[in-house]
Amino acid sequence: MQTSLALQRIAPSQTTAMTDRATRLREQGVDIISLSVGEPDFATPPHVIAAAKAALDAGETRYTAVGGTTRLKQAAALHFARDLGIEVPTSQITVSAGGKQAIFHALLATISEGEEAIVPAPWWVSYPEIVRFAGGKVVPLITSPGRDYLFTGADLEAQIGPRTQWLLLNSPGNPTGAWYPPEMLRSIGDVLRRHPRVMVLSDDIYAPLNYTGKPHVTLATQCPDLADRILTISGVSKSHAMTGFRIGVAAGPEWLIRAMEKLQSHSSGNPCSISQAAAVAAFEGPQEFLADWRERFRTRRDKVVSAINAIPGLSTPVPQGAFYCMVDAAPLMDRFGDDAALVLHLLDHGVAVVPASAFGGRDGFRISFAADEAKLDEAVRRIAEAVA
Repeated sequence: MQTSLALQRIAPSQTTAMTDRATRLREQGVDIISLSVGEPDFATPPHVIAAAKAALDAGETRYTAVGGTTRLKQAAALHFARDLGIEVPTSQITVSAGGKQAIFHALLATISEGEEAIVPAPWWVSYPEIVRFAGGKVVPLITSPGRDYLFTGADLEAQIGPRTQWLLLNSPGNPTGAWYPPEMLRSIGDVLRRHPRVMVLSDDIYAPLNYTGKPHVTLATQCPDLADRILTISGVSKSHAMTGFRIGVAAGPEWLIRAMEKLQSHSSGNPCSISQAAAVAAFEGPQEFLADWRERFRTRRDKVVSAINAIPGLSTPVPQGAFYCMVDAAPLMDRFGDDAALVLHLLDHGVAVVPASAFGGRDGFRISFAADEAKLDEAVRRIAEAVA
């Protein structure tokens, strides 16, 4: 028996593969520090846990509407307005089992065979695979560490063709931490106005983790006239340490929201009812702790960036958001051949990271600094020892 052509077009996630490998080694007694997964190490806030328990006690264990409860859509509307500056009615919001599912449904609902999606590289591992699964073609938009992994409106213009359907924009970004300031978003908007066919998936899941000292900005607020072409993705996984709850929210044009819900009705059905109740508490409850978490991540970022840049052969720009560093190891490639071999060498020295090639990059690796300070100190010490 053979798998489908659609499945044959995609590869497994290398981030989860490396995390699974590190887990297996630890189960065998090997001392491994895993910096391969993007997951906050903080505990889920108590008021969120309490809301989940209350929902269980109240018997909220039945099906909900496919696209989420009215209560959660109202809470998501509050989140979009308060945290992203997007005023949107609940009819233009849908809830999914994580932001990844929302992206999957949006692209599958709109990409026909051979249509193109422009994806800035380095990219989050699932973006190109979802495009390919849908039958689309990935058009890489290459960015570089010398420009903080940002692209300009002119860079975008050069990649748009007659079959371009989507631009995938992630700010702050995984795996680079790149954050787009207002003027760059507006320049991107200027290009999009000349190409009315192109839609934008704005993935703002890391919006609370912005270290610039400036408010987060998103394309829908900087270019409100393009709102009918923008799908904004958010959620609670990264902001509220709720990765296992699997709740994502999306806001966009109503026709697209209905199309995503149509597909969801035949894939998973509604998101978990208990997780939805917990997400209401996350959006509506106290938000003050987020500032403390952000500062702790900023401290970790500064520690890792300083330590990496002190290791001969390694360098990284300062990420402006999220909790990743994309490390350039090009000077070491003569010794190791490629970044996959370098990553395996680091694993032999007790540190799990992900090669840049997994993200459409090259000659480097991604570190997640969503780990406690002691682990980060030891991990960087081992990296320095491994490449010495």
